[in-house]
Amino acid sequence: MVLKKKKEAQVDAFCLDHHQLEKLQRFSKAEEQNLASLLLQCAELRNGIQQIQCIKQIVPLVKQMDQSSAGDPMVKACLDVLGGTYFSLGAKNPLKKVLASSLNGLPAHLMMSAVQSFECCLREELKTTDVYLYRKVLDNLAACMEDFSLGRACIKNLFEEVLQFLQKLLLNIQEENRKNHGNRIVQTQLMHDLLTAIKVSMMLIQKLQESIQGSLWKHSESFVWQSMCNLLKSCTNFLMDATLLQTVQTTSGLAVILFTRAMYEPAEELPSLISDLLLGTVEHSAVPAWFLRSCGALCTAQLPDSVQLFLCHGALAILDWKNGSMGESGEKLLLDIASVLLSLSSELKESSVATSLSRILAIWTNSALAALVSGSPDLKIKLNGNSDIIGKLLDYIYTHWEHPLDAIRHQTKLIFKNLLQIHRTTIAGSNGKSDPFFARLIKHLLSLDWHVKGKYASLGCLVECVGTENILQLDRTIPVQILDVMSDQSLAPYASDLLETMFTNHKVHFTLSFQEGTWIDQWHNIWVSPLLVILCEGNHDQTTYIIDYYLPKLLKCNPGSLSYMIKILQASADANLGSCSTRGALGALMACLRTARAHGHLELSSIMSSGLVSTECVKQGLVHQHSQVCIDALGLLCETHRTTEIVSPEEMQLIQFFLMYNLNNQSPSIRQQIISMLRKLFCRIQESSQVLYKLEQNKTKQELVENSTKMPPMRILQQYKDFMSSVCARLFEALFPGSSHPTRFSALSILESIAEIFSVPKGQAQVFQLDQEIDSARVQTLIQCFASTFEEVKILAFRLLMKLRDVALNLQDSEHLDLLFQAAIDLSTSTKPYDCVTASYLLNFLVYHEGLQHICLGKRLEHSPQMDENTSVSTVEKNTLAVIKLLLVNVEEEILQAKGSLLQAAASFPMYGRVHCITGALQQLPFNNLTLVSEWKEMVSRLILMSYSLSAVVSPVVQSSSPEGLIPMDSDPESASRLQMILHEIQPQDTNDYFMQAKILKEHCKEESEKPDDQRPTKNICMEMRGKDRQVCDVTAQMVLVCCWRSMKEVSLLLGTLCKLLPSQTTSEPSDGLITVEQVKNIGDYFKHHLLQSRHRGAFELAYAGFVQLTEMLSSLL
Repeated sequence: MVLKKKKEAQVDAFCLDHHQLEKLQRFSKAEEQNLASLLLQCAELRNGIQQIQCIKQIVPLVKQMDQSSAGDPMVKACLDVLGGTYFSLGAKNPLKKVLASSLNGLPAHLMMSAVQSFECCLREELKTTDVYLYRKVLDNLAACMEDFSLGRACIKNLFEEVLQFLQKLLLNIQEENRKNHGNRIVQTQLMHDLLTAIKVSMMLIQKLQESIQGSLWKHSESFVWQSMCNLLKSCTNFLMDATLLQTVQTTSGLAVILFTRAMYEPAEELPSLISDLLLGTVEHSAVPAWFLRSCGALCTAQLPDSVQLFLCHGALAILDWKNGSMGESGEKLLLDIASVLLSLSSELKESSVATSLSRILAIWTNSALAALVSGSPDLKIKLNGNSDIIGKLLDYIYTHWEHPLDAIRHQTKLIFKNLLQIHRTTIAGSNGKSDPFFARLIKHLLSLDWHVKGKYASLGCLVECVGTENILQLDRTIPVQILDVMSDQSLAPYASDLLETMFTNHKVHFTLSFQEGTWIDQWHNIWVSPLLVILCEGNHDQTTYIIDYYLPKLLKCNPGSLSYMIKILQASADANLGSCSTRGALGALMACLRTARAHGHLELSSIMSSGLVSTECVKQGLVHQHSQVCIDALGLLCETHRTTEIVSPEEMQLIQFFLMYNLNNQSPSIRQQIISMLRKLFCRIQESSQVLYKLEQNKTKQELVENSTKMPPMRILQQYKDFMSSVCARLFEALFPGSSHPTRFSALSILESIAEIFSVPKGQAQVFQLDQEIDSARVQTLIQCFASTFEEVKILAFRLLMKLRDVALNLQDSEHLDLLFQAAIDLSTSTKPYDCVTASYLLNFLVYHEGLQHICLGKRLEHSPQMDENTSVSTVEKNTLAVIKLLLVNVEEEILQAKGSLLQAAASFPMYGRVHCITGALQQLPFNNLTLVSEWKEMVSRLILMSYSLSAVVSPVVQSSSPEGLIPMDSDPESASRLQMILHEIQPQDTNDYFMQAKILKEHCKEESEKPDDQRPTKNICMEMRGKDRQVCDVTAQMVLVCCWRSMKEVSLLLGTLCKLLPSQTTSEPSDGLITVEQVKNIGDYFKHHLLQSRHRGAFELAYAGFVQLTEMLSSLL
């Protein structure tokens, strides 16, 4: 388990102004701690957490004060400071809640003084006139009414002032919003302030309603009454204003119903009034005048759809639907709300409004359930499953149960679930399982296609109502039908959830109805046997999804079913071994065992020791022709519920058996799974070994260890070490020259995992270390992997060698090191493109050798004594600089030769290999920590010039409209004339006469061959060119093309890499970076020139690769 680092709470400390500080200093005493000195000490702290601890000391100190302290000026001054501090704190500051909690514990004799002090502060708050400061006042009002007795007492005393402030605030925000029309940022802030104001107004009425009693309805001309009417009118306007945020309209609907309920008399007529509002049947003569003045906009024949929706929400949320307190008019309102909502469902299609409608319908079903508990018989009839309202609700459910929005689908399921409960409540006392409504509903759902996703959740709700057995009586094949659908991944989660609901309910039914043990066979026949058949014969997708979604839930419900599965599958395993396309009984058994062990339902050692599953059976699974069966068998060995579980000797033997036959799997996904599984096993060995080391050190627990592991810890650790050594030996054997790419990929990936997992800080006990298994032969084996034509094998081998470089480099003697270096230099100029990649990795590995400079580079390159004198230079930097210098010298010479003959370059020394090695060496160098800065600056300048020079040689070929025709391969004069036109177009830099005129090769070569030896020219300018070793090479058009195109690509990548050396913050000092701004500008001009000169996509993409690196570097500077 990973423990998350606990975040430290951030609490902003409060500060006092100089007037408050002077007041406290006047009463504080140095010789003893009183309330003033405590507050002064608290104010001097600058840490909010410390201030919280200080504030908590207030109550114990105050409780020591006697009755006479109520009139003490010091106490009065301290309470004034506390009041000011409370109202100055932000709403989310924990100090505010701590202060409120502390002040709740004030003694009764100090409460009057505290209320007066807080009233004074609150009165100042209510004088705020700035619209954009209203939010702070609203937050303070809300905080006073939230579990703060002192604050609530203040608001009660200032009830009229608070009402007046809220009334003014609502009008001012509305006006400010109108003035800022079009300013979305300001309007959004104002909308949130308005929403908070409405909520505070509702909170005021709900929590302090007793303050209204007596003065509200008896005196309609009183200030409180008028303020309430004005609040009601404002909320009505907000409700009708479609330009406001939907949340503001929704909350306004709640406020309208709340204020009306508080003011309307007689209360029994309120449901009728709301029904009339919703249905548009309000008679003005029957409605109080104050209501018409405040809510006249609602008393129309047809309200907007959204207003109807929000009024329905308000009525459902605010009115009391329990205990039948609203009588028949309340029941009528409940039915009217349902009718209005269902009629709106066909009109409101916008996503946010549709979501609100589904949520309100769900609230309606909850209200209906509450009303039915004490409802009249007539209500039960009208809400029966056969009623018109329930029928329309079902239509809504069928229409929306596959809605694109998750929220609507979830609410639809909740509505259906509540609908079933509503019907059960209406038929209380009768047998619900045989009810016609339920029977009709089940038949309808079962008649639908299984690809209807909404069907699954609804059937699950029905199972909870009527039980699985009643549904299975209609069709015993339902489990099989659902399992058949699980070949579709989009349906598998729904199907598995329904199956889980069904078999869990069925098990409960059997447990309650039958004696223990008598029902399990029947339960297995229904829920387990179909599963086993599909696992044996089903297609790959179906079995995979069943194993992932269904099998774990089945085993969790009844772990004992595993024994039944093993028994059935073992009996047919020999006869049904499976094939390449089906798992067979053996594959099904491996899948069941793997899932059971991974979820903690199985101890592998126990079933193997008991003979329930034999070692030979697991071996058959490990070499099964169906790849997934092999993976399941391997997962059985590697995946466990506990990561510290001891790996048994049997498991180790089976893993070794597996590695003998499965490293060469041709499927990339299977190889990745194998690597992942073995990584889990190695992690288990590592973690369990740490536990064993600790237990070995704790000798007092030796007996416990012996009982739990059945052998001494050190013996197990030795087994671990021997096992890992044998695994490594097998993996290195698999890397023999000529081994397949899958084998090499698997072996190298597993070795890399071992190197990562078993690398721990020095000083900590380690059961195994890969570097102890390395010898010169194995290092050579890894180096030979660089010769693979697959670059991912080269990458894996290089990464592994980097992890083992300290050991690997020490095993290289000077002679072998020189041979390796020479091989890398030779490969860097090979005509085979993948050879230069091999050379790059080999050089990047060799630069870590401390003796490279002396052994290899000294005799190939002019020695620089300055590098020897500077002992602070790292080996990697020193060697890399020397290697790049050597490669640069060589490529500069080759460019000069290529200017004389591109044919010679293509045949003997294609220059792109050298450039590729230079780029590779630069990419692994830490440029932020270099010592030889001046040498690197010079090197970068030379590399840039070399790149321009090489580009100038090869660009005519690359930018030609017909680069493939540069070597005359035909014998007819017409072809030669076409070539002459191309040569005239590109104007190559070659100085020999080959490119000066087109020649007809075959005839020319034939004539030359007929001449006597002494008359033949010493230099053949036809298709044959002499390499450096004087061997005759056949040069084709493709070879020239490859040489030029790859050279252009490597130049582009090198320039892009060099651009990244520009400092992240450019300064006036040119010495801050290895490359100057001017050089980067020139590189940018180079890319622009070649991109504009490109005549076809291939040439464009060559320059594009480096240009992207340049633009990425420039964008990072912004």
